[in-house]
Order: sequence, then C-alpha cells, then structure tokens
Amino acid sequence: MSGFHEVRFPTGIARGASGGPERLTQVVTLASGREVRNSRWAHSRRRYDAGFGIRTLDALAEVVAFFEERRGRLYGFRWRDRLDWKSCTPSGAPAASDQQIGVGDGATRVFQLCKLYGGLHAPYVRRITKPVAGSVLIAVDGVVKAQPAAVSCDHASGLLTFAVGQAPPAGAVVSAGFAFDVPVRFDTDAIEVDLSAFEAGDIPKIPIVEIAD
Repeated sequence: MSGFHEVRFPTGIARGASGGPERLTQVVTLASGREVRNSRWAHSRRRYDAGFGIRTLDALAEVVAFFEERRGRLYGFRWRDRLDWKSCTPSGAPAASDQQIGVGDGATRVFQLCKLYGGLHAPYVRRITKPVAGSVLIAVDGVVKAQPAAVSCDHASGLLTFAVGQAPPAGAVVSAGFAFDVPVRFDTDAIEVDLSAFEAGDIPKIPIVEIAD
C-alpha cells in the first residue's frame, strides 16, 4: 500500500468517533413495481467522523498535528474501530482458532489474514491487512505454530508466510487469532474550526474513510 504511515490515529479520540461500514447497492424499480438489486462493491468500506471524539482544545490540537503530518488526504494511517478490532468479539481475547484463513495443500506457504462475518446465508470474508504487532496467533489443525521459526506475519499487509519446509500439509486447516486496525485516510484536505463555536459545544467535522487496497 503506497502513501501509508504505519501509525495509529489517537485511540482516545477515536473511541468517541461515529461511523461504521458502508456498501453501495444499486436498486432499480421495474415497471411492474418489482425491485432488482445489485451490489456495486465487492467489499464494504468504512467511514468515520473523528470530530465526535474531540472534547478539549488539547485533543483538537493533537488531531490538527496528526492531520498536518499526514498532509491531509495524502498519507493513510491506522484506525482503531472499537466496535470491530479483533478476530473474536470485542470483549473476548483472540485465540489461534478464531478464524479459518485457509486449507493447506502441502506446497502453499503464504496465506492472507481474514475475518468471516455471518455464515448462514451469505457469509462475507474481509481481508485483514493491518494486524497489530504481537497480537497474531497462528495454528495448523489446532496446533499453535512458533513465530518466527515456523511462520511469520507481515504486519503491514496481513500476509502469513510459513518457513521453508513448514508449509501446511494437504487438508490441514490454517487458523489465526489477532487484533487489527483499519487502513484509512482523512477524507478532507481542510479542517475548519470555529473556536467560539467549539467552546460552546459545536463539534468540527473530521471525516475519515477506509482505504480500499
């Protein structure tokens, strides 16, 4: 991913932000009144407003400094979504058995971290590209693998690479547990703040959008 800084937006401020996943669905109403629906995006895209997390002038100054260092929309960064940032539930602890990320064939050594949503009707698989360093647990058929001797994780891409001679055997289930961030960027090149209004409780808009990679 080009133009990306491996740094996280201040978590204390992000905790108070609003936002979540967005999808693009085309809905056409036919002459009969029936609908035809089509998903224009294969993957959802998350949007946030960091302004809701700013409560003090010091916090606002911290965001402005972060914005300046990212050069507005130019450089991406990590974002902690407090609703969805683990391979398990928000209150749980990641375990190596949380998410199945592949099945071995005896030769493939590289696997992409991913997270499954749903499962009964149309489960959605989301690629995880920004795992948190030190949080990734990897298992093959339930046996946790040592890192980096048997397998390593690229925390900038979410790719797992098994060492030479350590490729999962045919039919073996590769699973992982992890914490992760969302790759995002500012969705504006300007932060406009009316200090008198801010002190009166007005919240500045600071839009954040997920980077599709």
